[in-house]
Amino acid sequence: MIFRILILLLSLAFPCRAAIHIQTSLPLGPLESLPIQDQGRKKPFLVFAQEFLLAVSGTSSLTVKHTSFTAMEIVATLWLSPREWQQIPLILVKDKQLKNICGLPANQNHFSFETLRDTPSLQLQILEAREAQENSSEAKLSTTAKAAADVASRMMLLATLTDGSLVRIVPHPAGDHATWNALPPDDPRLKNLRTAYSSADANAFRASLTSLKSSLTKNAPAYYQAGMSKIWWELLYQKVHPFRWAWILYLLAGLMLFLFPSRNYNYPCAWILTLVGLFFQITGFACRIFVADRPPVTNMYESIVWVAFGTILFALIFESRYRSRFFLAGAIPVATASLILADSQPLILSHSIHPLTAVLQSNFWLTIHVLTITLSYAAFALAMGVAHIALGKITFRQPVPHLLYNYIYRVLQVGVLLLACGTILGGVWANYSWGRFWNWDPKETWALITLLAYLIILHGRIAGKWNGLGLAVGAVLGFLSVLMAWYGVNFVLGTGLHSYGFGTGGFQYVVAAVILDLLFVVFAITRNISGYGSTNASPLMKRPK
Repeated sequence: MIFRILILLLSLAFPCRAAIHIQTSLPLGPLESLPIQDQGRKKPFLVFAQEFLLAVSGTSSLTVKHTSFTAMEIVATLWLSPREWQQIPLILVKDKQLKNICGLPANQNHFSFETLRDTPSLQLQILEAREAQENSSEAKLSTTAKAAADVASRMMLLATLTDGSLVRIVPHPAGDHATWNALPPDDPRLKNLRTAYSSADANAFRASLTSLKSSLTKNAPAYYQAGMSKIWWELLYQKVHPFRWAWILYLLAGLMLFLFPSRNYNYPCAWILTLVGLFFQITGFACRIFVADRPPVTNMYESIVWVAFGTILFALIFESRYRSRFFLAGAIPVATASLILADSQPLILSHSIHPLTAVLQSNFWLTIHVLTITLSYAAFALAMGVAHIALGKITFRQPVPHLLYNYIYRVLQVGVLLLACGTILGGVWANYSWGRFWNWDPKETWALITLLAYLIILHGRIAGKWNGLGLAVGAVLGFLSVLMAWYGVNFVLGTGLHSYGFGTGGFQYVVAAVILDLLFVVFAITRNISGYGSTNASPLMKRPK
């Protein structure tokens, strides 16, 4: 009930206006570097604006009445000139069932605060979801109830920006780790800034912003002298998009390998493009590590980007040893697809840099355990990629070099070694953090299942239970256990002690990808069986002597 009253009071505090205006004529570059405290850490205003719009609207830019606006333009307007904010269609409502229950247009995804506030059925859904959460904090909400709770959170977030309380730009005298404050509405500095912004006076706006920054620097010189370097590095990272450049370069390297296989220059060019792409990934990691003071593997987005990096790194190491082209050809599609996925799904895979939860606040264990586990995923991903090459050759009735199966085996050995070490180290860390080595937590259990699955694949090959084709099929099917331990536990089961890695979304796409891959494996096996007896075919299993 308190939540509903709060929404009502916030809505009454801002009267509605007839016109909607978002300021676009002012240069907002000087505002981008303004430090702001948000979600437990300090960040540039540009990052705050982009994360805010993503949280409220689910996008990095928004089109209102056929005009596209950037996150900076929208957030600056909501903070400095929030006159018609209730009428701007900003709030994301994507759940079809919720829209159907509330009578909202099914073909529309963004709605104004005013529309949602004045929809009684939505308010009822929000109230029921809130009561369910209050009655049992551990209860899992239904899809519709969770969607209603998300809408309520977006409405609250929007309201706190427009009243200025969300924009905490005044450092606390107690030091860096204390909570910062927002400028009060009657502060002359804020008044001058809002007047210049509303009148679209570029010179006055620049002068007011410079004056504001100077006064903030004077009040907290220690932070502005030592802490601004992180602000500038994060601003550079946000503008350059190093991981995006990495997948573009990997894609070019892949095109060079696959489209020009007979050209002498394709392999050296692919090497160069891949190395430059790897450099961009390393630069991105360096920026995130410097800003966050921790290894970059604490959420699904970071782990996907790290696994893509590990896949390319292992491929280059093996390529430098064997010069076979198969490792690059297997790694590049996997890394490119992973980075494109991470880059294009910010709602599911949050790019935000968040402070560590209490259980993770040990950089030593976080580094040696999580990085080791995820590097094992990278090795298994590389083995899967190389195995797809072997299965593709079988599908098209091309001869498969025997060395190709040996390459798969070598990469699987690396993955098993890393996974075994990572699992043991995880047990040591669990004892250090929770007082026990093993508790059959879903994450632990699936890590063990994955390790056993790959051990069976390797030992079956050693024991002669299957040949190279069986090894290739095992490398593809084995990765399903990695997928379950990595994605399934966090995004499907959503239970256990590893709650800091949980998320939602993308399930139907993952299932579709798995089904397509299984169909490809079945088709390759069928093609092999139909061609059995020819020089290019081989049985899946070793025949008994």
